[in-house]
Amino acid sequence: MRQPSQRSLNIPPFIVMDVLEKAQKMEREGRSVIHMEIGEPDFETPEVVRQAAIEAIEMGDTRYTHSLGLIDLREAISEHYELRYGVKVDPGRIIVTPGTSPALLLIFAALLEAGGEVLMNDPHYACYPNFVSFLGGQPVYSPVFARNGYFPDLDDMAGRIGAHTAAVLINSPGNPTGAVLDEDILGAIAGMGVPVVSDEIYHGLVYGTKEHSILEFTEEAFVLNGFSKLYAMTGWRLGYVIAPERFVRPMQKMQQNFFISAAAFVQRAGIAALRHTSTEVQEMVRTYGRRRKLLLSGLREIGLPVPADPQGAFYVLVDARHLDSDSYRLAFDILERVGVAVTPGIDFGPSAEGHLRFSYANSSENLSEGIRRLSEYIREVTHDDI
Repeated sequence: MRQPSQRSLNIPPFIVMDVLEKAQKMEREGRSVIHMEIGEPDFETPEVVRQAAIEAIEMGDTRYTHSLGLIDLREAISEHYELRYGVKVDPGRIIVTPGTSPALLLIFAALLEAGGEVLMNDPHYACYPNFVSFLGGQPVYSPVFARNGYFPDLDDMAGRIGAHTAAVLINSPGNPTGAVLDEDILGAIAGMGVPVVSDEIYHGLVYGTKEHSILEFTEEAFVLNGFSKLYAMTGWRLGYVIAPERFVRPMQKMQQNFFISAAAFVQRAGIAALRHTSTEVQEMVRTYGRRRKLLLSGLREIGLPVPADPQGAFYVLVDARHLDSDSYRLAFDILERVGVAVTPGIDFGPSAEGHLRFSYANSSENLSEGIRRLSEYIREVTHDDI
């Protein structure tokens, strides 16, 4: 009997999805669960975006589009980057994809030969190394630490770049750390002499600081962005890549073969999101900012230390080694005992082991209830009053 390929057997699970699916099973069984694990906005997609999709469907805009994406959407993305960052992007350098995960696949498939290396920070978004390894590449890690605000160690990064380095991968605002890289750091990374892959999916979700695009510092970069986080459009599956010109045709051919195009009516919705949602987005960001303060103070009050305040995204990374150094075991124990779903740090690399990631993409009421339940859990396992 034919067995599954080694490639499919070797890929690690995305642990946060295991947590979510376990939590959903508990809910089907009648348990109450507070979701603080998943990076999914709890807001409805703005009405103007939904209406644009409905109108597109009613007008029959449901066919294949150009494999690079609708020119109207690519022009809107180009306008967005010029208005927000002051950079001019030829719409011909933009590839619209059915979500940012396919965009990552296209980027690394275009960059990597067998054994090619991609330098990334540790902790990092859980799936980054899996994309690299799946395509025959080798992830290389540069640790970041809370004592430095989870900012990259530029000397360490430079020392890990070699003949096989295909790209440096950065994520700002970062998942799981919430770190926002400043101009000096981005400029230094842009000057390291290798292509930069910049995941900018959390742009717009910043608190008391300003985010910058890597395109302000170099054109030798791949920008990864999309609509899931800022516009509350996770299920719409719409992302894009801004790529150096010489990579566009190879990536376009892969898109034609593997994905064809993103859905036409979803792309129409993306245009509306970029051009007509500033009021809704501002209110969502203000709400996230209030939740961030609530969660930071609540976690610290119950004895869960936050070693570095996040500046962006909607996550808080907590050091929980005083409860259990095995973050996977700890996360599932918390879920089973008190019905709070959190993400084990090991999902984000070895440097995050012993930590837990909390998402504040949930209502203030639910976050407060989650903190109360966590307080009960800590009292139970430590036999201490908080």
